[in-house]
Amino acid sequence: MSRLSSSGPQTADAPTPEDAFHETAALSDRDREPRHGAAADGPMLAADGTPLKKSLARALRAQKLRALALIAPLLIFVLVTFIAPIADMLFRSIENQIVQDTLPRTTAVVQDWNPDTGEPPSEAVYEALYRDLFLAAEARRHTRLGQRLNYEETGMSSLFRGTGRDVDDFGEANVETLEDLDDRWEEAAFWVELTSGEGGEGVVDAARERYMRLADLSSRSPLGDVWCAVKGVFAETCDVAPEDVDLGFSLSGTFAETFPRTAEAYAEFAVFMALEEGETVADDEPWEAVYVALDQDLRALSPEELAAYDGPNADALRAAQEALAEVPPVDFRAAFLNSDEDWADIDNWRTIQTYSPPYTTGYFLNAVDMQKTPEGPALRDADERIYGLLFQRTMFMSLVITFSCILLGYPVAWILANLPMRQANLLLILVLLPFWTSLLVRTSAWKVMLQQQGVINDVLVWLGLVADESRLIMINNQFGTIVAMTHILLPFMILPLYSVMQTIPPSYLRAAKSLGATNWTAFWRVYFPQTVPGIGAGSILVFILAIGYYITPEIVGGTTGTFISNRIAYHISSSLNWGLAAALGTILLVVVLVLYWAYDKIVGIDNVKLGG
Repeated sequence: MSRLSSSGPQTADAPTPEDAFHETAALSDRDREPRHGAAADGPMLAADGTPLKKSLARALRAQKLRALALIAPLLIFVLVTFIAPIADMLFRSIENQIVQDTLPRTTAVVQDWNPDTGEPPSEAVYEALYRDLFLAAEARRHTRLGQRLNYEETGMSSLFRGTGRDVDDFGEANVETLEDLDDRWEEAAFWVELTSGEGGEGVVDAARERYMRLADLSSRSPLGDVWCAVKGVFAETCDVAPEDVDLGFSLSGTFAETFPRTAEAYAEFAVFMALEEGETVADDEPWEAVYVALDQDLRALSPEELAAYDGPNADALRAAQEALAEVPPVDFRAAFLNSDEDWADIDNWRTIQTYSPPYTTGYFLNAVDMQKTPEGPALRDADERIYGLLFQRTMFMSLVITFSCILLGYPVAWILANLPMRQANLLLILVLLPFWTSLLVRTSAWKVMLQQQGVINDVLVWLGLVADESRLIMINNQFGTIVAMTHILLPFMILPLYSVMQTIPPSYLRAAKSLGATNWTAFWRVYFPQTVPGIGAGSILVFILAIGYYITPEIVGGTTGTFISNRIAYHISSSLNWGLAAALGTILLVVVLVLYWAYDKIVGIDNVKLGG
């Protein structure tokens, strides 16, 4: 193809219009050719032919999954050992299901009772209490309920314990009437024949559910089924789930409809025998509560209604109705009052009514020295307010310990930061040395040193500073707790300060002095502000550790130097009031979070450093 020269006139070799057309077409075809790594009409492609954007997204997703797999063990550990216990604590601080689970019928009917009348509840409430308490006493769960209610009203524990022993004798005359009338009433097979049939599954299922709640028996979860399947592969067997245990008994729907109380009582007896004793109703005669329930059902039926009943042993039922008509009905209120006159106490019934709901604010009210009253929450009497004082003491002593650690730890950290490396490392080992000794041993050592016949008092007496008959009392009080905990927590203040001070160039102080600043001015205006982040980090560590300390105050604190944590431990291990312990722990957690938030607003958590 001819070309135009860069200069001069056109020659015969100049391009023609046809040449220009062909050159333009060639350029267009070249532009349409696919470039390397790209489709002709699509996006850029990766080496394997997939779109580059999709390939990058897949690579990023795989990278995130690998990162998640790396942190998954730590995440699971934190969830199991930290998040789950806190969640359980929060739940326990409001959970109150034991009252409703132990007395389901009573809590339902007692809500209609008005304590302002000044009269005890009606006979129906006492009857419901009898039916609930009988089952709870057989399952040995009534004492737990008494202990729970005793936290709110003194004497409830002994009330439930004593009545639980007597409840078998309620309606004894009516039971003996049936047994004297016909020996068959004492035979288990007779009762099985009387109540067996089809159609009463709902009553049995309800009885099973009531007992499972009472005995804290939970249904097997899907995960449990999977685990049992895995065990089956290795020829191992799982225990039968409570909801799947065969009762060896089927309740008649006709009997349950005609004799509802008896059907419920006998179903509870069957469930108890199967789940608790591993037996069936055919192995033993029923409880006394079943006889009492039958007495009530027979009295509720007219002779004509009973004559229409054509179930098994109908003749025995009609004879029993005639015999029981000669005996007074069971007076449940009188029976409870004969067992303990406190069952007529309005305050006891008000406590049951107040704490019937499955969730309560009562634990939190107790934790702040308040209580539930008919008029609403109210402060307890002055001589019963202990938790407010404990919280104040805990906060005060934790702050004193924190400031003591700052005063003692700051000079030590400054010395560490300014000594030659060899000497600083040796001194740092001495700072860390207490960590090599058990906390219990260190605390016990302070108990030996601080007691009246201890080392410190002996030295003071030897120096003549203290008379032998006037030895100082430095143990079993706040002073002993502050001294021991300051020593124990001091390294947690020194280390953050030391790490921050190491990063401060010595030239700053020399520059300040060269400009005319005194030693104090150079320290206060130049050096100290740069160490504030270390003070903040150490203060947070020491304060949070101090506010929840337990062992040291327990050993050296006595009665005036203990923390709220000691009271929490008491309720967990001694009084077993886990709800109140959880409420106290929750309040302590909230206090720490509020103080942390306030510190962040005032100082700024971003200014807290551990060095660097």
